[in-house]
Formats: sequence, C-alpha cells, structure tokens
Amino acid sequence: MIMKLAPSILSANFAKLLEDVKKVENAGCEYLHIDVMDGHFVPNITLGPALVKSLREDVNMVFDVHLMIENPDMYIKEFALAGADIITVHQEACTHLHRTIQNIKACGKKVGVALNPATPIETIKHVIQDVDMVLIMTVNPGFGGQSFIEEMICKIKELKSLIDSKKLNIDIQVDGGINPDNVSKVIKAGANVVVAGSAIFNSENIQQTVKKFRENAISKEVRY
Repeated sequence: MIMKLAPSILSANFAKLLEDVKKVENAGCEYLHIDVMDGHFVPNITLGPALVKSLREDVNMVFDVHLMIENPDMYIKEFALAGADIITVHQEACTHLHRTIQNIKACGKKVGVALNPATPIETIKHVIQDVDMVLIMTVNPGFGGQSFIEEMICKIKELKSLIDSKKLNIDIQVDGGINPDNVSKVIKAGANVVVAGSAIFNSENIQQTVKKFRENAISKEVRY
C-alpha cells in the first residue's frame, strides 16, 4: 500500500489554524488527523465538533477524527455531522466495542479502532473484520512531541500478520513520535497511514519535510 500522511493538528498553530492546515493540504498530505481529548481518558483537553465543522468548509483532505475520550458513543453523531470521514475510537474507552463500531457505520463513516501501547492486539481480534483502520499508538496518548516507543514495531508486525491471515483490506495507522528519520521502520513493519504532528507542523519548510517523509519511507533499508 502507498503511504498516506496524516498531519496532526495538535501541533498546529491554533491562532493560524486554517493557514497551517492549508499548508499541509497544499503539500499533498492526504489526511488531516484531528485529535479530540476530554481531559478524562487522556490528561489534556483539545477541540470539539464546532472546530471540525469550521475547517470542513475550506479543506478537502480526509478528516481523520481520533476520539481520545470517554463515552465516545455520545459524540459519534456530532462529529459525523461536523464532517468527519473516519472516526477512530479507543478500545480501552468502549464498554461494547462492537456496538460502537456499528454506531459509526450507521452514520456512514469509516471506522478506526485505536490501541494504546500496553493494549494487546488480541483485544480486537474478534471485531477486526468490521473496521477500516487500526491505529497503533506509538506513544502514550495525550500530548504531542513524545518519543517513539520502539517496542511498538513488533506490535505493528503482529497486527499486519493478523490482517494478512484473515485476507482483510485494513489500513494500519501509527501515531506518536514519528519523523522522517524513523518513518521507514513503521512502513517496513506494515503501517501505511502515518500520523505526524510536530515533525511536520513545526518544521521550517513543510513542503520539504513532507517530501522527505515520502522519500525516506521507501528508500531506507531497515533491519531488525
């Protein structure tokens, strides 16, 4: 699969949010990763459906909404109506994950399920056929700018093996501490959707950084 880049607006300049988002769109990034935090499931608070709706009017990227919140079922419809294309929920936040997946589908949106670093792949084994994407958190969620957890490479490989064994067409997304220097590791392990926040939005030249991500994803040989 061809790598898709999903810049995380958590690292954008919120005083110039639309301007920053248009920069990554013009650089050719396919997804816009929208981090939603409630201060309970993760120790941070970010944005809500109103901001998603306001961006939707001017942005043509795929809106990849990542709900790092408790009781996500309460807000799925709101984010769907606001313009989300993909809605990702955390396995750890869903009491009845299968029901939540069906709720997202009922809104006509693609479904993602996220797993924190300590959460095993086994926990989604019996619902994986119902999702469009699995997000492997490569840091503990809640804040941008954290260091990539190397042990997650094995987890990405395990997920890829499960998907292939079931002959499923599911994206593997990774989120946390990914930059041009380590992107090849996650791509080689099996990921094809890469979330990058500070590495893109805080770079001096977004166009060149995006180009470097793509070049390094396919050109560097990585051995384990």
